[in-house]
Amino acid sequence: MSMWTTRLDAAGIHDPQLREDFTRQRSLVARYKRAAYIAVLLLLPRPLAPHLIAATAFMHHTDNLLDHGPLPQRAAAYTAWEKEVNEAIATGASDHPVIRPLLHTGACHPRFLGHVEDFLRTAATDLEFTGFATESDYQRYLDAYSLPAFMLVAGLLVPGDEPAGYRAACRSYIDGSQRLDFVNDLAEDLADDRLTIPQDILLSHSVTRTDLVHARDTPGVRALLRDLLQQARTDLAASRLVTGFLPPANRPFVRALIALEGATTDAAGVKGPGLLTGPARPAVPAMLKILMREYRHARGLRRSRADCPA
Repeated sequence: MSMWTTRLDAAGIHDPQLREDFTRQRSLVARYKRAAYIAVLLLLPRPLAPHLIAATAFMHHTDNLLDHGPLPQRAAAYTAWEKEVNEAIATGASDHPVIRPLLHTGACHPRFLGHVEDFLRTAATDLEFTGFATESDYQRYLDAYSLPAFMLVAGLLVPGDEPAGYRAACRSYIDGSQRLDFVNDLAEDLADDRLTIPQDILLSHSVTRTDLVHARDTPGVRALLRDLLQQARTDLAASRLVTGFLPPANRPFVRALIALEGATTDAAGVKGPGLLTGPARPAVPAMLKILMREYRHARGLRRSRADCPA
């Protein structure tokens, strides 16, 4: 029996069509961020893993609709998608392979569909993105798009009502993670005519869009990238508080998630202006060290529970 099959069984996903849907979403998520996907399988309690996959796949599917193609085409596709998802939530049924797992996860985790609706209400913010004039504009984007997207996953990690302070800790994480992504994906975004660094930050470093497009290695560019990555590192460090809100069984996964982002930040810092031609990736041994460290913690927790008398 495969690792994935045991997780589908543990989550009570027995219907053949639904198992196929979840498995398809697993393949998509695994291609997007392999290390994070492995962390889901290794570190989360088995019944929870497929639901994290469904939430992540839905988020990426929506993000792809918002990002690819001419604006009128993207806007029409998103409007149709939002309507289809909301109708499925209202009726409890869908024939879409991304939405069916979403509904099953909502049935198992009642607060989840509320996060889906929150995300859909503001996701069109990404359609309107033309760049940030100021850091404040970036922070508003976080609140309107990035944080609701992350809460699709984060909401599944806490049982019952969301504890006070949890969302603020999640925001610290997504601020660091989003800023890191914007720096690490500069080459790809610039090729798509997207500039994700606020203009006031560029100005403060005497860096122009042309400098970035032409991958110029200047003192200003080096300082800009260094400062942005340091801010990402600071936010990611602050987000470690989030683990205190979680059940012990879910903490190894979140610690690994934060540590993997930290390793990516370090790799990006080493690459420096080379980020303007392609993203940085942590060394495989560094990622394996993080995953194995947290796997030992997760395995120890499982053994402790197994040894406890009923």
